[in-house]
Amino acid sequence: MAWRSPRLAAVLAALPLLGASAPVVRVGLDRIESDRAGVLRGKRVGLVVHAASVSADGRHAIDVMRAASVNVVRLFTPEHGLAGRAAAGEKIEGGRHAASGLPIVSLYGEKTRPSVADLAGLDALVVDLQDAGVRFYTYSSTMLLCLDAAAEAGIELVVLDRPNPLGGDRWDGPPRGPESEVPLSLVSRAPGPLVHGLTLGEMARVANAARAKPARLTVVAMEGWARSMRWRDTGREWVAPSPNLRTAEAALAYPGTCLVESTRATEGRGTEAPFLLIGAPWVDADALASVRSPGFALVKERFTPRASEAAPSPKHRDVECAGVRVSVTDPLATRPYELGLRLLQALRKQAGFGWTREGALDWLVGTRRVREAIERGDSVETMLEANAADLAAWERERAPALLY
Repeated sequence: MAWRSPRLAAVLAALPLLGASAPVVRVGLDRIESDRAGVLRGKRVGLVVHAASVSADGRHAIDVMRAASVNVVRLFTPEHGLAGRAAAGEKIEGGRHAASGLPIVSLYGEKTRPSVADLAGLDALVVDLQDAGVRFYTYSSTMLLCLDAAAEAGIELVVLDRPNPLGGDRWDGPPRGPESEVPLSLVSRAPGPLVHGLTLGEMARVANAARAKPARLTVVAMEGWARSMRWRDTGREWVAPSPNLRTAEAALAYPGTCLVESTRATEGRGTEAPFLLIGAPWVDADALASVRSPGFALVKERFTPRASEAAPSPKHRDVECAGVRVSVTDPLATRPYELGLRLLQALRKQAGFGWTREGALDWLVGTRRVREAIERGDSVETMLEANAADLAAWERERAPALLY
């Protein structure tokens, strides 16, 4: 059972029964507009945003800030760019925002963190990003690099908090290994296990507490969010934070199904349901459909990946694949990391299996341990149990940083 802050009881007491009439969770951005204390009032700010940086009524953070008379002087964008349409790994150029005329600094291209010059003249760097709750989703790394840059520049870092779509009551998977084992990258900076169970604001608090030179950190917390919530409970519309993470259902499967990316099977890029369609021309769909994992159902399906803006060169492009469609049957029961292990285990037993390149899975999960266990033929239960001590340590480490 995850540690819960004393505030949780009060939050739960304030909520009616969740369902069709559930209230809309107010994220940090929503609170800025009505903030009488003026967290950002009178400050020159840089704004780290993407397509999902929207208010409850669908307005983008740029417009919300300007309407609230916040002096935004510079925009910063993570992977996938401001519009959220660039494919995974596609380098993003800077430029100017057409509607506002504000300069845009890309943090996914030639550089991955703001430079001293980028932060010159700013009083605060504001991060408003929708994360996916898993270490290899690069937005947590972008936020952490911004935290370091703000600390070095002597300016405030303000995180406008948003829900973790996986909830905050479960954490799973291995911690990252040492840099001598897997080089540090944008998919491996976040501390804790692969599925960390934190919001980005809480992640910033954990990381800042461990810094030799901490930043001046402010987290504008949400109102109405509880750790047991999944996205359906927030009352908010899902806005894709990246071009292939298109639904809240896909977000629940993503930490597991994305592991298939490291193999010669496809994780569904180039289809209408990325991270929910798994397969390859050589897959035995009956065997793959026999995989069982809490909260998920797998049903046989045939599909053909096609090139698109979101997936310019998908695996098995224009070739019909046999495989499965993953669906969520119980959001509260899902254990996506376990699902990913079971998929990898099932695929490895098939004749066409192979890794996309040496170390592909290591790079994704931040350690060699998982691949080595799969190649040894360890059971999923053994692989999960191997993380027990690290997960218990993470529960203690993260406890002081929890906001909800």
